[in-house]
Amino acid sequence: MALSRRAFGVGLLGAGVAGTGGYFAVRDRPELQGLLGTRTTLFGFVGGEKEAFLADPDVNRALGGYGLTVDGRVAGSVEMVREQALLSQHPQFLWPSSSIMVDIARQNGIGIRNDRVVLNTPIVVYSWQPVVDGLMQAGLVTVTKDGHHQLDLKALLDAILAGADWSKLGVNSLYGRARIVSTDPNRSNSGFMFSGLVLSLFSGNVATSGDLATSGGKVQAIFRNMGFKSPSSGKLFDQYLAGGLGGEPMIVGYENQLVEWILADPTRWARIKTSTGAKPVMLYPRPTVYSSHPLIVVDENANRLVEALISARLQELAWTRHGFRGPLGTATGSADSAIGSLLPAEIDAILPTPDAGVMLGLLPTLAS
Repeated sequence: MALSRRAFGVGLLGAGVAGTGGYFAVRDRPELQGLLGTRTTLFGFVGGEKEAFLADPDVNRALGGYGLTVDGRVAGSVEMVREQALLSQHPQFLWPSSSIMVDIARQNGIGIRNDRVVLNTPIVVYSWQPVVDGLMQAGLVTVTKDGHHQLDLKALLDAILAGADWSKLGVNSLYGRARIVSTDPNRSNSGFMFSGLVLSLFSGNVATSGDLATSGGKVQAIFRNMGFKSPSSGKLFDQYLAGGLGGEPMIVGYENQLVEWILADPTRWARIKTSTGAKPVMLYPRPTVYSSHPLIVVDENANRLVEALISARLQELAWTRHGFRGPLGTATGSADSAIGSLLPAEIDAILPTPDAGVMLGLLPTLAS
């Protein structure tokens, strides 16, 4: 039976109301923004350790669900909150690798609309099995009941300050004096946080401004001993893998870096584990520090990126694909079988980083 004109008109009105209601329902739900067919491109600076995460196609699809495209350009965490050459480009967000960078950004006059820690990863030391075997004999490395390697970082630092040769630390395959290498603390966050940890270890507690005079010289000596320091955590990790045992015996990095590298090619990792060559080993300094990754909102539109990054889907991808822990430092998904028991469920020996004033007082003494 044909519809009357009046009934047809009422039907169109009802459909229009339903469509309008559906539009507003989608508009008001950030995770469905992508259904409207429009995307907002957000430009900002990110630490190099998050470059692979943002390049992940599944991460980009998930961000697309929020109607977002992220133009994240790599910069050192310290640089992005202090260098005018970067800030003059008017980034809409900054994504460094330490919560202290929020305070430093404020001190530098950056207008922060919001900030929130969205990822975490502890600072670790990467070495090679022959080095670790020697350090175990010397008592500097122990293995937990779960098979994780713990490093007595203070004892190692004392040995380096004393000019100990590798052979004195049980590592006969290496020549010369023992050393550990980090990134440039004036440019990159892993070196920045490591310098704060070293200062606190020499001070006997979380370092204060008074400790700069008494222990700052020791920190300076440790960093002078490193020689060239990479400006990027990602570049240093690549150097470690390429240089091998002889090139980079011990470096400072993030826990997620080895995890991400393993998950990128699990077959390669299986082959390395069964080979006779030197194998990468991750050491957990006891204590260590957490590298918290706050998203700093400079432009109001970047608040949507915060909402996206703390969503269950993106938190799961961050852990299962890239080894980043959640805001509370815990796993946010089921670990891939390729990494198995490589990671402890929780890191129980964490030392706070000295406050921004102490760190800003330390940095000039470590300038390359």
